Order: sequence, then structure tokens, then C-alpha cells
Amino acid sequence: MTRAHLPGIAAMAAIVVASNILVQVLFGQWLTWGAFTYPLAFLVTDVMNRVYGVAAARRVVFAGFVVGVLCSLVASAFDATTFRIALGSGLAFLAAQMLDVAVFDRLRGGRWWRAPLVSTLAGSTLDTAIFFSVAFAAGLSFLQPSADVGWANEALPLLGQGPVAPLWVSLAVADWMVKLSLALLALVPFRLLVKRLTAQPV
Repeated sequence: MTRAHLPGIAAMAAIVVASNILVQVLFGQWLTWGAFTYPLAFLVTDVMNRVYGVAAARRVVFAGFVVGVLCSLVASAFDATTFRIALGSGLAFLAAQMLDVAVFDRLRGGRWWRAPLVSTLAGSTLDTAIFFSVAFAAGLSFLQPSADVGWANEALPLLGQGPVAPLWVSLAVADWMVKLSLALLALVPFRLLVKRLTAQPV
């Protein structure tokens, strides 16, 4: 690790801490504020991957994972989270970010926007699937039998108007849609940051 990697590590740590706090604050009926901050983690990973390479991106991911674990330990000490939420968060972060790194590296030789867009879409989809199913799906209640996830499995119309599904599915779909939207918007800061850090076109 070099000093050049420290801003990426600091940015990732800040995003993870902020997201762990903001995920507890609702935004409307289907989202939390954390849905708007967490996707920035993919932006950090992709910029590090483009500018410094795969190894640097993985270091940043592992740093974010460690910070996330520490946040979960602190929250659990104050009964602010459950084991299932902490497990889902950690597994989702690590798996999704590592997938993002691998896909980005595979596509890095194409058009400048393809690697960050496709890798973020793939990582975001995996992240949403892992987190919400591990944290709330009734079929995984054996992970923490004492956790009450009945509220998350209440049958309701999807996003208030679609077919009937457990509430957690609506939360997951809304979260996923935000991530997809931010994946597109993040192409602008990605382009600008890479240009600034490399002083050459991407």
C-alpha cells in the first residue's frame, strides 16, 4: 500500500460508516438514506481500479470490509442491529465489491464507460440480493431464530401497486433501482476523477 491509496481507503471508510448510520433513517416508504450513500462505494472501487489497478482496488475493498465489521460490532453492542443484518451487510459488501473489481478488470480495455457501468450494475445486483435475503427472508430464519423478521415478511403489493410479495422484496427492489440510477450518474464523477488523477484521457 502506498500513500496514494490512502484517500481511496479513507473515502471507502467514510462511505461505510455513513451508510451504516443512514440505513437506520427512512426516506419515504421503501428506502433509507443509506441507499443513496452506499452506492458511492462502487465509485471509489472503480476509480481505484482504473487508476491504481486491481491490487489497490482490493485493498480498498478489504479496508471497507474491516470498517463495516467494526461498525456492526459497535452497533450490536448497543442492540442497534441484529446478527442477520450484520452478516448480510458484510457478506453483501465483500462479495459485491470483489465482483465489481473482477468485472471491471475484465472490461478495462473497452470504452471508458463500459467497465465502471457493467461492474457496478453486476455488483449492485449481487449486493441487493445477498443483503436483503440474508437479513430478512423467512427461509433463512435459522441464521438467527431469535430475530423477529415477521414485519419484513408481511405480504403486500410490490412497491405498493404490483403483485403481492413480502415487504422485504419491495425494499430490495427499491434499493436496487436506486443503485442502478446512481450507477449511471456516477459515470460523470468517475470520468472527472480518473482524468484528474491520471492527467490523461481514460
